[in-house]
Amino acid sequence: MAAGSGTKTGGRPYDIVVFGASGFTGQFVVEEVARAAAAGEGQLCGGRLRWAVAGRSREKLRAVLERAAERLGKAAFGEEVGVLLCDVGDAGSLATMARQTRLVLSCVGPYRFLGEPVVQACVENGANCIDISGEPQFLEGMYLKYNEKAAEKGVYIVGSCGFDSIPADMGVLYTRDKLKGTLTAVESFLSVKSGPEGVRVHDGTWKSAVYGLADEDNLKKLRKQIGYAPVPVIGAKLKKRGFLFYSQEFKEYCIQFMGSDGSVVKRTQRYLHTELQETPVQYGGYVNLGGLASVIKLMFAGMLFLLLVKFNFGRKLLTKYPEFFSGGYFTKEGPTQKQMDGTSFTMTFFGEGYSEGQDPQNGKPNVKICTEVKGPEPGYIATPITMVQAAVSLLEDAASLPKRGGVYSPGAAFSKTKLIDRLNKRGVEFSVISKPEV
Repeated sequence: MAAGSGTKTGGRPYDIVVFGASGFTGQFVVEEVARAAAAGEGQLCGGRLRWAVAGRSREKLRAVLERAAERLGKAAFGEEVGVLLCDVGDAGSLATMARQTRLVLSCVGPYRFLGEPVVQACVENGANCIDISGEPQFLEGMYLKYNEKAAEKGVYIVGSCGFDSIPADMGVLYTRDKLKGTLTAVESFLSVKSGPEGVRVHDGTWKSAVYGLADEDNLKKLRKQIGYAPVPVIGAKLKKRGFLFYSQEFKEYCIQFMGSDGSVVKRTQRYLHTELQETPVQYGGYVNLGGLASVIKLMFAGMLFLLLVKFNFGRKLLTKYPEFFSGGYFTKEGPTQKQMDGTSFTMTFFGEGYSEGQDPQNGKPNVKICTEVKGPEPGYIATPITMVQAAVSLLEDAASLPKRGGVYSPGAAFSKTKLIDRLNKRGVEFSVISKPEV
């Protein structure tokens, strides 16, 4: 039985601990956990969800709890929410935190610098762990180092459970499950719409991108070390698109999605193929940019970014002045409530495959399907929802998780759970736009 399952909660006072609760994203995750607790989610054996916040400063943690209570229109949280003091630089404090809970929600990034001690403490002390990292090097590094240990302990470590990469990863699985026949390839297109106030992102995400791009060579080395089995191509090979292209469907320019979605989806497909003998799906992820003016602006900013990221002084400049180098998109303050309220995303999936009875190894694909995942502002509204619902699925759908613990991508961990149903109820909605005409 997994560490997160019913029999072992005896000595653990909490179901969920939010670590890094007073950080920019952490505060929104706290609010979402409070909402789940109020709705009676994630509890065990009919009791209420027992949860705590963790971080370095008691004052800041208390302030975050006060803010969450106020925003939910509740009286202040009393003793029912625990407050744990711990620091990512103090292994003893992390171990103490991990021993007190079934599941840690790790909100402290950039994960490449701050993520591993939390994973290590969870694995060694039998707590499950979920993060919202969009950093392939961290995610795959944790797989290399901790997959076997986590499996031995029956602990589930599930990375990238935020906007990177639940909409993409679960969206591919949803598309596959809705196609009558065999899905062999999917392309997704992300569009983010903003209100009159525009879109802003907190600079934590910017830092992750700066260090991620600077370190791409090491990611290749890491993948060699892991020695991934190649994922076979079933059905017609998905055509690779250029970095920038014009989409006829959207009448907009698009670029490749630079985040971790592609690598996360591939890990899921590899797992489902090797462990469950399911047909692997090829995947390409793209972002809709808009018209030519947006393209020119992005190209200019992108070239400057790629030039500076190669040098130490350049990285220092980029991280010191995010607003200047990102054209005001990334800021140290992050978005205002108005900006978040006015922002939403749609991810559209175009899938192709072979109808029932058709051999995917022969001939051209003969069925198509279009699905979408829609939701509120991606960074600080949708991400806490996807993270917390992943946590609820891990706690409540334990019988549907992979048989053994380990380090998993979201699709590998949650493909058999009720995660998509849970997300639909919380406003991250999966739907079929058009079914194939056979």
